[in-house]
Amino acid sequence: MASKTCFSIVFFLIALMFLSHSRAHAARLLLQTPEAPTLPMPTSPLMPGVPTLPKPKLPPMPGVPTLPKGTLPPMPNVPPLPKPTLPPMPNLPPLPKPTLPPMPSVPTLPKPTLPPKPAVPGMPNVALPPMPKLPPMPSIPKVPSIPKIPARFLNPPRPRGL
Repeated sequence: MASKTCFSIVFFLIALMFLSHSRAHAARLLLQTPEAPTLPMPTSPLMPGVPTLPKPKLPPMPGVPTLPKGTLPPMPNVPPLPKPTLPPMPNLPPLPKPTLPPMPSVPTLPKPTLPPKPAVPGMPNVALPPMPKLPPMPSIPKVPSIPKIPARFLNPPRPRGL
C-alpha cells in the first residue's frame, strides 16, 4: 500500500515538473516574439429586420357556471360514553424487610511513634579570600579619519541604450 502511495506522489511530482517546464518555455517564446500587427475588423453587411407577426386573437373563455352552495344536515347528537371504572386492587401482603448482619467492629490500631530526628551539625563559616585585582584595560588607539569616496564612483552612469 505504501509503494502505491509513494509511486503516485512521485508520478504527480514528475508531471508537475514537466507542466511547469513547458509553461516556462512557452512564456519565454511569447516574450521573444514580436508583437503582431492589429488587423482592421471586417464589416459585415446589415441583416434585414425580422418582420413582426400579428398577435393571434383567442375567443373569449366561456363563463364558469356557479354551483349552488351545499348545505349539510346537522350532526346527530352523540350520547356521552360512560367512564370506565377499574376494579379495586387486591391487598398484597407486605414484603419482609431484609435484615443485614451487624458489621464487625474495626479494631483500633496504635499510632506509630517515630524516632526523634538526629541533630544535623551546622556548617562552619568559611571566609573567602579577596578577589585579585585585575590589570587595567588597555586603551583603544584612535583611528585616523577615513577619506570619503566621491559619489560618482559609487553610482556610475549607466550606458545608454539599455
